Amino acid sequence: MVVSMSAVVLLGVLVLAMWRYQGLRAWHAAACVLFGFYLTSTSMAPYITNLSQALAHWLAGLTL
Repeated sequence: MVVSMSAVVLLGVLVLAMWRYQGLRAWHAAACVLFGFYLTSTSMAPYITNLSQALAHWLAGLTL
């Protein structure tokens, strides 16, 4: 739950920054949100979740 919540916040900040500085329009952001919403109800959702968790574990294992 913590990883998914952090990912939501990070992606939200990314969309906000793109909206402000890259000229992202509101309908672009809405299309991205709807795409993500419908993607979670497909059979690919568990694979995407596993991939994002593996990526988070990999990033946590990196030492700077």
